[in-house]
Amino acid sequence: MSKERPKHVNRPLTEDERERHAQIRSAAAKDFPPKPATPHASSPPGIPATIRQAREARGLTWYALAQAAGIANSAMIRDIEAGKDVKLSDLQSVATALGLQIELVEQVV
Repeated sequence: MSKERPKHVNRPLTEDERERHAQIRSAAAKDFPPKPATPHASSPPGIPATIRQAREARGLTWYALAQAAGIANSAMIRDIEAGKDVKLSDLQSVATALGLQIELVEQVV
């Protein structure tokens, strides 16, 4: 028995096949409608919201921003945008990758 794999042949669908596939997709969409899009939870005001706005304005994903900032885990970006505690060095790296600057200001009481 030969161990050669069968060759894959692509052929264009006939018009009948296209119509049948369209009917199948339509019926499946009725049986299993897609979930409605849910908006992302908003970030807390301040640094998290600013980081998120800057990332979205540049069209970056969490992963792409983590790569640009030299952070191994893209979940760190999610944590920053959620307002969780993160290392200052990671926050500084993300801000620098977005062209932002973090500065300390004296708190007025």
